[in-house]
Amino acid sequence: MKLQSGYLANFISLLFPQLCPACGTDLMANEKIICTDCLYNLPFTNFHLQPDNIVAQQFWGKINLEAAYALYYFTKGGKVQNLMHHFKYKGMHQIGNLLGNIAGGQLSKNKKFTTVDYIIPVPLHKSRLKERGYNQSACFANGLASKLNTMVEDANLVRVKATQTQTHRSRFARFENMQEVFVVKDIERLRDKHVLLVDDIVTTGSTLEACAIPLLKIPGLKLSIATIAYAE
Repeated sequence: MKLQSGYLANFISLLFPQLCPACGTDLMANEKIICTDCLYNLPFTNFHLQPDNIVAQQFWGKINLEAAYALYYFTKGGKVQNLMHHFKYKGMHQIGNLLGNIAGGQLSKNKKFTTVDYIIPVPLHKSRLKERGYNQSACFANGLASKLNTMVEDANLVRVKATQTQTHRSRFARFENMQEVFVVKDIERLRDKHVLLVDDIVTTGSTLEACAIPLLKIPGLKLSIATIAYAE
């Protein structure tokens, strides 16, 4: 029966091929979501091995972080951009959980990230969430949580203002666009906790910084950051 089901799966994949969202090649019957070549050869940053990595340096002198991390390098026209486009705009939310698992496997080897109490995804405004149907950062957070053996806190930090897209804005314009956008609902729940704030892509860091400001006002809170990609 297993042999027959294997033949059937191969036959179906020939009729209705699934494509790798990163490179566009046909997925084999035993490949799920992303092809094997991309899983192993996408441009990993290895920032979990570099405490003073580029993402961490972006926030020096701005916000106090325990640690900062990104899984991949993002380049325009590259495979990671293709992957993120399918993840955010083509309904492939399962990509987030897979990448969260991969990132969580790396971060579980870094002591600074193993003390995380809660993972908080950068929230979408309710209008954007209704339009997209899911929060891509929350999908990534769920994958991370399963590897770091911690919980996702996805309703405490809320976006109270809808903002325009950050694309093509200067760093200062991005920062201005994100002022007083995020609010913490239950401060006591996060008191004296280590929080991992997660997003899909970090470029200038303005969105993460805007999220961090209300969080770091909570007594005793320690903050770390993790993203899927870092845009050089």
